[in-house]
Amino acid sequence: MRAYKAKSVERIELPDREARERHLREAGHNVFNLDADAVFVDLLTDSGTGAMSDEQWAALHRGDESYAGSESFQNLEAAVEDVMGFSRIVPAHQGRGAENVLYGALVSEGEYVPNNTHFDTTRAHIVNAGGEPVDCPVESDPDDPFQGNLDTDAVRELASEVGAERIPAVVVTITNNSLAGQPVSIENLWEARTVANDLDARLVVDACRFAENAYFVAQREDEFEGESVASVAREQLSMADAVVMSGKKDGLTNVGGFVGVREGDDDLYEQARQRGILFEGFSTYGGMAGRDLEAMAVGLGEAVEEPYIESRVEQVAELGTLLEEVGVPIRTPTGGHAVYVDAGAFLPEIPREAFPGQALVCALYREGGVRAVELGELAFPGEERPQLVRLCLPRRTYFRDHLEHVAETFAAVAERREELPGYEVVDEPAMEELRHFSAELRPLA
Repeated sequence: MRAYKAKSVERIELPDREARERHLREAGHNVFNLDADAVFVDLLTDSGTGAMSDEQWAALHRGDESYAGSESFQNLEAAVEDVMGFSRIVPAHQGRGAENVLYGALVSEGEYVPNNTHFDTTRAHIVNAGGEPVDCPVESDPDDPFQGNLDTDAVRELASEVGAERIPAVVVTITNNSLAGQPVSIENLWEARTVANDLDARLVVDACRFAENAYFVAQREDEFEGESVASVAREQLSMADAVVMSGKKDGLTNVGGFVGVREGDDDLYEQARQRGILFEGFSTYGGMAGRDLEAMAVGLGEAVEEPYIESRVEQVAELGTLLEEVGVPIRTPTGGHAVYVDAGAFLPEIPREAFPGQALVCALYREGGVRAVELGELAFPGEERPQLVRLCLPRRTYFRDHLEHVAETFAAVAERREELPGYEVVDEPAMEELRHFSAELRPLA
């Protein structure tokens, strides 16, 4: 059962089919280019798209908009220390701003950064800093409870190939967004800590979905059975030297983020702080208004409350069940923020170079006004990743009727799947790591 009720609503409307086809053509068959009012159920991302609580809305009115020394920043600092265990933070306007601040300080030309699996902006920021992102996911099967783990042996192999001195950081993303939102165990985080120590590298945790990961640990890792999500959340971050955080996920806000640096690492903190001033804003606002700082301070605490996080994860599982009932191949078990569809299995006649994931994304919009995102060959060119489509649920936003509409849309697409064309890219930006955000495509004959 949902752990909330609606106090404010927004009208949405499903455009007719002719309008949807026109919108899709005008968007260059890239759903990032669609206007929001042309979308009926928007599962593009959970980043900043959720609904805030009444306590967060009340906190907005307490925002201290001082340029320097804001009380709202002090409140966020206190919340981060209480919930996540980091007493020193560098605020940023959102997660990718925090990535720019941290990886620009950490990574130099010719260095390598292993990760359980890099997401798109993480990969792009490491490349932009002159580094080489290297994915090191653990091999797993559907019965494994922690399919998002880092393969620490692969990290050691990388170090032996390129030299430990060329690995400035080991990164673990919790949950593993690029691999179906699967969780990471605390045991694996300790193994990552050991590897980082051995390589004289820093351990960075991408903590965007730290609360969702903590929920899975409390449910699945024997040592933490019966522990509160709040206590697990602190434990899983306790071994990190630094965290990078998008408040638009488990901060439950519409904007904002930060870098957290462990006490004692003065050099990294000062480098990050100066980059924050250069790229984001002064150290006590960092691209956020005081009201946003206040909302995140409240949201971090709400994210680890048991009723909220349980209903959050259950809703994702509910969508997964509805899709399985209509024969959609999904990655199981479902993760904490999204259901991931195996587009390669759903559209086996479309080869990866013709973007089966994008073909499915376009068909979902055309058939039912549902916006999803491709996380396959288009988003990660040449990476040999599975051809996935992510259905990302905004927090505290949709209800069962919306989920049923998504399942019905998939069923309608399945009836016509053999008619669906592949796609080719006709225009893309110079940085291929970011091409899926703005590329234009056309259907193949």
